[in-house]
Amino acid sequence: MRFLFLTQYYPPEPGAASLRLQAMAHQLMRHGHQVEVVTAFPHHLGAARTRRHDGRLLFTEVVEGVPVIRTWIWIVPSGRVWRRLLNYFSFVVTSFWGLWHARRPDYVIVESPPLFLGITAYIYGKIRRVPYILSVSDLWPESAVALGLVKNRHIIQWSQKLEFFLYRHARYVSGVTEGICRSVEATKMVDPDHVLFFPNGVDIEVFRPLEPSPELAKHLGVQGKHVFMYPGTMGYAQGLEVILDAAEMLLDRPEIVFVLVGEGPVKRPLMALAEGRGLSNVLFEELQPVDRMSLYFSLARGVVVPLRRHKLFTGARPSKVFPAWAAKVPIIFVGEGEMARLVEDAGGGLVVPPEDAAGLAMAVDFLSRISDYEWNEMAQSGRNYVLQHYTWDIIADRWLKGIESGV
Repeated sequence: MRFLFLTQYYPPEPGAASLRLQAMAHQLMRHGHQVEVVTAFPHHLGAARTRRHDGRLLFTEVVEGVPVIRTWIWIVPSGRVWRRLLNYFSFVVTSFWGLWHARRPDYVIVESPPLFLGITAYIYGKIRRVPYILSVSDLWPESAVALGLVKNRHIIQWSQKLEFFLYRHARYVSGVTEGICRSVEATKMVDPDHVLFFPNGVDIEVFRPLEPSPELAKHLGVQGKHVFMYPGTMGYAQGLEVILDAAEMLLDRPEIVFVLVGEGPVKRPLMALAEGRGLSNVLFEELQPVDRMSLYFSLARGVVVPLRRHKLFTGARPSKVFPAWAAKVPIIFVGEGEMARLVEDAGGGLVVPPEDAAGLAMAVDFLSRISDYEWNEMAQSGRNYVLQHYTWDIIADRWLKGIESGV
């Protein structure tokens, strides 16, 4: 079969969706299928566009064996809703041109969010008589409304109508969590036989256990310390203030340090808050290339993964858990629901109630005090769980069986 991906985010764009779609593309090719990608010029944090994109509306290249067609997108700083909408809709328009430069596929796989890109997939599919698969990594607009990011009732109502329209006309809906899949079946009226599951996973060749790097430890100034790391986007959903609150409770433990690696809209406010509270045990690092993260994980006694307290997040599976496990590092998950059950099933870490700073401080204290043998057992359990269930080849094999059974 021939698959055409339509996504606003593809490497070198950072983020879970970008890496997941690249992994899906590679796995489809491994199974003998043909793949093309239509995506935007690099435009996000950590993915600066190069001179070869300047002055162009369309650019073709091959990224790790995958043919990629990139089209222009209006780059805006994060901020007002109307600016983000202009960013989204600029690619909704230009991506249609990109689709016509690709070969006619058997399926278009369109990533949501942004939900609006489904408009392009639907129109293209009608013209070319090609079905589309809606790949859903976040229930939108529900998540944006829950976080207070979208408040205009007209935008919300219009987006909800569009959402139901796109779900109803998709050949398949592919969810990244079990919670999304259940919600799609229950509230979007999608036949369960047309709902697929493609969760976040991990490339075990990229993320692997390494010996602690003394050079990196020296660079960070964490020699001889127990490092507790947060890697990834610093956004509203994570509720990263809980880490600062726990760090304040542990100021009398100089051997414990928190390192937050990444970028995002709340990073600067967090840095100002940490400085204002005198949190000398909290360090901030820039976003790192994916292939350097195993080096950072090599220093970690634990990886902290928080989410805010909201029913929306009970069905979330933060993607950063699986690379940490693959690198053989225990998780402290500060949240509830689907991810909490996974951590408990795997035995690869600890679970703390959402927004519970005291509980996080206790979990950090516990991991810093247990023996190396106990720590290694927990870390190995997480890695074993990933190897058994969440490598990209295992995930893709299961997903393809769902597609092929319907062909």
